Amino acid sequence: MEPETIFQKLNDNQRVFKYLLENKSIEEYTFRPDSHSWCLLEVVCHLLDEEVEDFRARVNHILTTPNLPLPPISPHKWPVARNYLQKNFDSTVKAFLDERQKSVDWLFSLGEPNWQQTVDHPEVGPRSAKKFLVNWLAHDYHHIRQINGIHYAYLKLSSGDDLTYAGNW
Repeated sequence: MEPETIFQKLNDNQRVFKYLLENKSIEEYTFRPDSHSWCLLEVVCHLLDEEVEDFRARVNHILTTPNLPLPPISPHKWPVARNYLQKNFDSTVKAFLDERQKSVDWLFSLGEPNWQQTVDHPEVGPRSAKKFLVNWLAHDYHHIRQINGIHYAYLKLSSGDDLTYAGNW
């Protein structure tokens, strides 16, 4: 897949996230399908942090300073360390969508960078800018699926109805 196609899909996903996350009650955005799952508030906080500190920052790092080590990040620690559950849901959704727009604008402004440029990732070895870009889009799809799963579980619980007629989940 060409980088410009990925840029456009990241842009398109802004609308997907907006429609999946807008107009939620506190019950909806704090609902957890089970004790091991994130609620929508945690998901959107994660998306915001990943947008700014992981994908956009790392693609930029590879393209501009590939000889320097990647700055470390700890996304698995962020929900507690950054008090995700204390954040305002609506303003976090807005911040994420604003940052996504900045990312898309930046990506389209790059011209013709060397997408094959690599950096040594401390955990997984050499990774190209293109690999980070493709995984950025895959990360979107992962969380779109996760958000839909939360919506489905909330509907099942809140309606109290049998949802098997809708099809196999």
